[in-house]
Amino acid sequence: MTATPPDDTARLRATAEFVREHDTATLLPLLLPDLDGPELRAVADRCRFSHAALLVLPPNGAALRTQLASCGLEPDAPAQPSVVVRSRLARRHRRAEAEIDVSILRPPVSGPDGERSVEVFVLTVPPGSDLTELAAHERAHEHEAHLAFDVAHPDPLALRGLCALLTRHGAAPDGGGYNPHEDSTVLYFTTPGGSRTGYRRVELHAHGDHRTVLADHLGEDPTQCSAETLLHQLTGAWTTQALAVSARIGLPDALDTRTATAPRQLADALGADQQSLATLLRYLAMLGVVAEHPDGYRLTGTGALLRADAPASMRPLALMYGGPFYRSFAELEHTVRTGEAAFDHLFGENHFDHFARDAELAELFDLSMVAGSRMFDPLPDHPVITAAGSRAPAGTVVDIAGGNGELLGRLLAAHPRLRGVLLERPHAVEAARRRLDAAGLGGRCGYLTGDFADVPGDGDVYVLSRVLHDWDDGRCAEILRHCARAMPAHADLLIVERLLPADGSPSLATAWDLHMMVNTGGRERRADHYGRLLADAGLHLLEHRPLPLGAAVLHARRAAVPAPTDPSPTGPSPAPARTGA
Repeated sequence: MTATPPDDTARLRATAEFVREHDTATLLPLLLPDLDGPELRAVADRCRFSHAALLVLPPNGAALRTQLASCGLEPDAPAQPSVVVRSRLARRHRRAEAEIDVSILRPPVSGPDGERSVEVFVLTVPPGSDLTELAAHERAHEHEAHLAFDVAHPDPLALRGLCALLTRHGAAPDGGGYNPHEDSTVLYFTTPGGSRTGYRRVELHAHGDHRTVLADHLGEDPTQCSAETLLHQLTGAWTTQALAVSARIGLPDALDTRTATAPRQLADALGADQQSLATLLRYLAMLGVVAEHPDGYRLTGTGALLRADAPASMRPLALMYGGPFYRSFAELEHTVRTGEAAFDHLFGENHFDHFARDAELAELFDLSMVAGSRMFDPLPDHPVITAAGSRAPAGTVVDIAGGNGELLGRLLAAHPRLRGVLLERPHAVEAARRRLDAAGLGGRCGYLTGDFADVPGDGDVYVLSRVLHDWDDGRCAEILRHCARAMPAHADLLIVERLLPADGSPSLATAWDLHMMVNTGGRERRADHYGRLLADAGLHLLEHRPLPLGAAVLHARRAAVPAPTDPSPTGPSPAPARTGA
């Protein structure tokens, strides 16, 4: 194995130490010595030191892993494509962007005031590569090294104000960009002459698409930028279909992440038209799903998530969003005009019945739910679950509408003394039984076939994961009343959902709110909205905690005063079912 150049390792170690030693309060006066008083407090209130960044140029992936380990750094997420740095390198060295494949890793680091990261831009430069000269120049000049501050609750007015304030105190605009892979906007500045950090550049990082502000920052025509932004948004359907079709024809499975495959060879393997496939590949390269090389295309880390054999593969999601859900969104106008679910209007029956009648579609739906299961990663460590798994005798977790058992299996695997009960429709119960038996967990799990009226009364922890957003408020209230009636006085209820932000800031929940309206007639809600629904059912919302993929877990218990007896609900009880990974 070729060793990583020692100066890369030394620079990475120095960067990590800098991040560990500094915080927002100490850095701002060093970066902008003239900033003080109310203006300093205004910036400190809006910005938080998030990372220091550098570009490393290892000869291969193994060398990079060795380099990171030697500096005590371990990435906690897969690499993402770097659109902004790739573009900067291409312009600076007069290269085509397709020749430069830059990725981002963010190994976490503990600082004086909390967790932050080292942002590592990675450009692999094998021995003898035509990128050798570029690598030497970048190591010598460190153009991409910078300090970054996250902007809290970014909005155009706040971002413009921060840009103006930094410029007034000697910082000069130095580029920026929008990264669609992470839905984030970065604004770069060079630091003033009196800066005492050793870093020549500072970054403001804002979640979301702020390309109008970016255009002002770059001195571009904001009208042109707005038109371009709108054009990108109008062509979003093309992206959905490009990803879905590539998954459907097996393109990600036919590519490798290390070596490139020629389009002709790929077309033969997939039974595709070579010219048409080449056009699709160019589009996928623009999305960062594949990377173009002189001898063909290879799969990126993002594209690898679409492989059928990838852990928690997102291929089923691509097929769902490019299939039945794509068709239902074409009927969005019907939902907006009538309030009726577009899916029901298009297919003549509700989402749950339609999937239950089609075994292949039902299996695809179950797999698409697994693709979103990364949000479950922290749940086995939730205090309620930990307490239930450690007591003697161990507690019982009841997973209501638990799908194919993905979440319940995680909880049982993490706590060997815990027992489980899964309530679902017949076809889902059988899928869950197969999954949990295969994992060696079936002996600690019982299964109930039924609907929400059949919630058992002997549990210690009850779980509703991605269930309530399927229904309107009336149905949600009914479901929660069934839970409240069944739960023993000591029991806890955990609810996993995406929460709409209270301040209207960009959120995945806002997109899923539209998705639920179109496909199930359901909705996403704010935490206080769930609090009211729970209170009406005789339950009390204690807290909510964030989860990955924009989700949250809400914790509720029986209220001190029981809710009034509820009359028999009108209509049939909704059947356990879920949607929207």
